[in-house]
Amino acid sequence: MKKAEDYGSNMSKQKVVYGYNGMVATTQPSAAQAGLDILKKGGNAIDAAVATAACLTVVEPTSCGIGGDAFAIIWHDGKMHGLNSSGFAPYGISIEKLKEKGYTKIPEYGWCSVTVPGVPAAWRELSDKFGRLGMAETLNPAIKYAEGGYPVSPTVAYSWGKAFEIYKEALKGKEFKFWFDTFAPKGRAPLAGEVWGSSDLANSLKKIAQTDSTSFYTGELAEKIDKFSRDYNGFIRKEDLEAFKPIWVDPISINYKGYDVWELPPNGQGLVTLIALNILKGFDYKKDDAETIHRQIEAIKLSFADGKEYITDADRMRLNPEVFLTDEYGKRKRNLIGENAKVPMPGKAKSGGTVYLATADSGGNMVSYIQSNYRNSGSGLVVPNTGIALQSRGVDFSLNPEDANCLEPGKRSYHTIIPGFITKNGEAMGPFGVTGAYMQPQGHVQVLTNMLELGLNPQEALDAHRWQWTVGNTVLVEPDFPMDIAKGLAEMGHNIITEQDISTFGRGQIIIRNKSGVLAGGTECRADGSVAVW
Repeated sequence: MKKAEDYGSNMSKQKVVYGYNGMVATTQPSAAQAGLDILKKGGNAIDAAVATAACLTVVEPTSCGIGGDAFAIIWHDGKMHGLNSSGFAPYGISIEKLKEKGYTKIPEYGWCSVTVPGVPAAWRELSDKFGRLGMAETLNPAIKYAEGGYPVSPTVAYSWGKAFEIYKEALKGKEFKFWFDTFAPKGRAPLAGEVWGSSDLANSLKKIAQTDSTSFYTGELAEKIDKFSRDYNGFIRKEDLEAFKPIWVDPISINYKGYDVWELPPNGQGLVTLIALNILKGFDYKKDDAETIHRQIEAIKLSFADGKEYITDADRMRLNPEVFLTDEYGKRKRNLIGENAKVPMPGKAKSGGTVYLATADSGGNMVSYIQSNYRNSGSGLVVPNTGIALQSRGVDFSLNPEDANCLEPGKRSYHTIIPGFITKNGEAMGPFGVTGAYMQPQGHVQVLTNMLELGLNPQEALDAHRWQWTVGNTVLVEPDFPMDIAKGLAEMGHNIITEQDISTFGRGQIIIRNKSGVLAGGTECRADGSVAVW
């Protein structure tokens, strides 16, 4: 596999950005600028979020796409709303059918992991319910980038190169050739600064914009997805697409030392973040030292133990999520944390590809939005002549019928992508998020405590050193992680490993509004992040 420098990589510190009329924070400057342009044209934070999200499917296609899922927390006219636009397993798939094919677990690539995409429907729901301009306007910047091409940024080039090297070895069937035709037309991934575009992707975006996304679920694009699946013995059908509807949900929260931290309820893993905060709120956060980080790591382990045991489609949850958020439950879990590292659960917290964005406008509206195709760029399947890469979200289903998250037709899986939001005394402070599959709850806890405990501004909170628990007592730390803290953690029984690939530790964005209405934005130094401000 090629090294990061072969494709381009950077990690530079930035300063917190202040604004008043509007702000967009995300991993790509072109996408952030597209959202800001929409604000200047009279759109609101919701229109800006849709425009930015659509652009990201073009300028960061290794992390998200039209064929993925999306979640959002929206603060609009002083009220909070939650959107779950994650797709379900096709009605034609089942544990029995996969076992008949010889599978003991769901393969990461190919048709078995493909679930119904939710991204186009998320754009429609947000635009129709809260937007001002409509999708024909908000998707236009993305269409132009896809048609005319754009210079690939350093971090995207690095991720694209990694995905190409993995796919070159893993994707062997004829059905995968369309990924290489679309994303490696020169027989390799694009290099940093090289121009890439896709007329097929542009045409798909046009159809979605012109039909308010109905082409994707009931029209021409749905028919192309159906045909591709039938031609290569896939499971997803047009009937699955026609049956899909996003769900408006009530976000759930925990009060963490005077601040209300909000996440979306299952099937997302935002509950893991809240369980960890419920545990940690009973500790005194004295300083950024080994003892504090030890407690955070142990709280994350305990939270994932609950999450992997219970989180699945909300309709099939065996316990009400509120059970995990009581003071009594937090105290009981807190008492399990001792002076040394413990192993409360088996398994491994894997990495994944996702994009996050935050927007705010002068009217007080704010959006916390996240979308993903999952690991690398998804299943490795691209619908011919569309540029649409299909997600691999079904890989998290279990083939053990006794597991809460077992595969069932029409069921939503445990989902890793989670937007976050902070309020205080009923007033919005702002959106935050950190990408990276199972890194996400860990990133949420770290940036939140950096802000709410250490008093760091949004940019400082994102720039601070990070850790990631992976399996057993193994904890990855960044190359610049303080050696004295790493030594202290090792003495407590943690297996500390320095990870050179900083993309492992997620990529975050934060926008906070103060009492005067001034916006403070932070963006990820581990990516090509940008805060566009007006």
